[in-house]
Amino acid sequence: MAAAMLDLPELTPPQRLALAYAPAAVRADWETLLLLDARLASVVRGAREPVLAQIRLAWWRERLGEDPGGWPRGEPLLARLAGWGAAVAGLIALVDGWEVLLGEQGLDVQGFAAGRAGGVAALARHLGVAMSGAAENAARGWALADLSAHLGDAGERAVALAALAEVGGGRVVRALRPVVVLRVASGGGGLRTLAAAMRVGILG
Repeated sequence: MAAAMLDLPELTPPQRLALAYAPAAVRADWETLLLLDARLASVVRGAREPVLAQIRLAWWRERLGEDPGGWPRGEPLLARLAGWGAAVAGLIALVDGWEVLLGEQGLDVQGFAAGRAGGVAALARHLGVAMSGAAENAARGWALADLSAHLGDAGERAVALAALAEVGGGRVVRALRPVVVLRVASGGGGLRTLAAAMRVGILG
């Protein structure tokens, strides 16, 4: 069933491309992570007042720290996360990562990258695979590439791109391969970027 029919956020083109390279056995879990990420992004990017976004993010932080048995019904993302067990608490890092963008002390690109990487680490734990250094690099690279593509301030974009340039690479296990696709595809660009993302989707 389409995400819109479930009242779920729309995924970005890089996220949809990454899902295409997720093994069938883990594709639904990857989709759940990316839908949560998209929901948090919409909270931060759509809020007129930072405090309102912080309240909504706090709601997610509290739910992810609770026993899923006590979660409210009617939120499709929580329903999808109910089977994640102890790994679901690791997604609090993803919430924290998005919240740093609301800070008044300047852009914390490293905090944002760490939060997104924490979200991928939670997925890895749920899947029972190791979060290698290469997977950590790919997750941080995804965060920084995506952030730089959405920043309107040239100085902030330069900071994000400089941080991205320092992130290493490496191959990742097939279950986590979508994060490598995300890193390559999220920085914008045309057919060359698309071809590069498809190549890493195949080769890892």
